[in-house]
Amino acid sequence: METLQNTEPIIRVDKLRIVYNQGKSNEMRALEETSVEIYPHEYVIIFGPSGCGKSTLLYSISGLQSATYGSVYVGGKELGKMTQAEQVYFHQSSIGMVFQAFYLISSLTILDNVVLPKVFRGEDPKTRKEVGQTLLRRFGIAAQGNKFPNELSGGQKQRVAIARSLVNDPEIILADEPVGNLDSESAENVLAILKDLNEVDKKTIIMVTHNPEHLAYADRVIFMKDGRVVKEEINRDKRPSTAAASKTTKPEEKFADKNSPEALELQMLMESFKNLLPKQVDILLIPFKAKQLLAHIISEMNDEQISMAEAFLKERLFNNIDAKKLAQSLDTSLEEGGGGWNSLRAQSFTKRAEAIIEQARITKESPQKGLRTLAEYLVENFHIKFTQESWPRFVELLKLRIENKMGQLELLRNLDAPVKKGGVGLNRITAEKIVREIEIIMLLKYS
Repeated sequence: METLQNTEPIIRVDKLRIVYNQGKSNEMRALEETSVEIYPHEYVIIFGPSGCGKSTLLYSISGLQSATYGSVYVGGKELGKMTQAEQVYFHQSSIGMVFQAFYLISSLTILDNVVLPKVFRGEDPKTRKEVGQTLLRRFGIAAQGNKFPNELSGGQKQRVAIARSLVNDPEIILADEPVGNLDSESAENVLAILKDLNEVDKKTIIMVTHNPEHLAYADRVIFMKDGRVVKEEINRDKRPSTAAASKTTKPEEKFADKNSPEALELQMLMESFKNLLPKQVDILLIPFKAKQLLAHIISEMNDEQISMAEAFLKERLFNNIDAKKLAQSLDTSLEEGGGGWNSLRAQSFTKRAEAIIEQARITKESPQKGLRTLAEYLVENFHIKFTQESWPRFVELLKLRIENKMGQLELLRNLDAPVKKGGVGLNRITAEKIVREIEIIMLLKYS
């Protein structure tokens, strides 16, 4: 049996360029000389800011976007040279797509939405409904089969969309910001499903996101900026041994003393914030800190509100404004140069941000005092109840993390592990929230 080490790329993008309105005054270049190879069973994330070309690359791989120059090959076939019949078969059988906006048909039941791709293939109603019901049961929404999309939550709708993408059993799943419209709990559920499809079903997953918290799910992360691939990072390399290894700079190379406290702290931070570069230390870390703190606290808002809020957060982290001014700036309309938030949200956000900033300050200035206040802060914010046995373990784990003697993943495992097995016994969701809170505090205190 052929092993993965001998396989060819399942997807190959060769010097792809996408130009809109070519030769006209409003010409726009979405992709420039983009080359990417993706291998079977990989989970690849395409990461970058809005407008960087990541969704254009995904749609080019799907065949929904034609190349202006260059080529896209999927399964050894060049998409641009396929006949119309070949294109139809490719979209029906080779790929499944999941979108941020769900795209469910409101007049069809949930089950009918899931099996719609099979209808286009002319499969008999009984067979297709059996397959659809199996998928709905797998994703915990079988009871919703006879309902309509407007009766479901956002998380349920996205699970329906994933089921629809799988109904023809494609080898490749393409996901464009699949959790962009979801709350944090629903988002984690969807991300867990995609991970399961990759690890258990061996689907090749390609996901577009601008959220750095998602990067740990991927085997490989492709970073994009201004229509180009600027670098790659590898978490788990599933490619053949002949494939080029990532050339990303290791964090410890920044420091002459690889065992120095600064090197160790930065290395552990980079395990939590994958797009943190060594050159972003000290004063250059402020924009990154502002972006991470903003993403950590708020839900989805429009780009202009987020952009303005990030600018005010930078000013706060530079100590150019105080908490009162931050709240006032966020509450000011966009037309007047403010954040365009309402007063209640601005006050709530400022209070939350200030609590994290203050905790980071205490932890930095006095680690011993910071350990005590951090433990109390986490208990109060996450309403945790400890036993006489689990409390000292919790405090000891915080101490190890503050002293950079333990990383993020090890901390999570210990918080999540049962008390009988030496852990703290927190449920997984609470443990993950606590770890994210600790990591943002560790980032803010770093200098």
